[in-house]
Amino acid sequence: MEPHDRAKFVADKMLGRLARWLRTLGCDVLYGPNFSGRGLAEAARRDGRIVLTRDGRWLRDRSLPKLVFIRDDRFRDQLRQVVVELGIDPWPGLFTRCADCNDLVEEVDATAAEGRVPPFVLATQPRFHRCRGCGHLYWSATHVARVHAELEGMGFMPPRETS
Repeated sequence: MEPHDRAKFVADKMLGRLARWLRTLGCDVLYGPNFSGRGLAEAARRDGRIVLTRDGRWLRDRSLPKLVFIRDDRFRDQLRQVVVELGIDPWPGLFTRCADCNDLVEEVDATAAEGRVPPFVLATQPRFHRCRGCGHLYWSATHVARVHAELEGMGFMPPRETS
């Protein structure tokens, strides 16, 4: 079950960094070397996904599924374009999806992290999350602050805390 309502995407093979960042925001993004040309269109039609592409040839074919033509080479501008054009709130789904395999993550006991993370991490982190697909473990570390800073630097301010 999805933790929130999000558009689903399939990204062409030129957009790997964008795909990972959208996954970090909680978006369901198919990405891989097989997602170009016909494979990209088939995945979009089959799963009701929006195509993300840098290939201008897609713009001439009106029979294709909905697409967003990514105009820029820089991932920050790419991410900003997708978030703004599609009205995605980047905050509610943050860190709910695995950046590697695209599956959802779930909170797990610290015992699930024993032997899989450095002892310091186990001793200092109160919460861990594990990908349901590939088993990758996540915890709140310096990357969380970096992701927040990146989003804020792109002009996406976090929601204000209400008392």
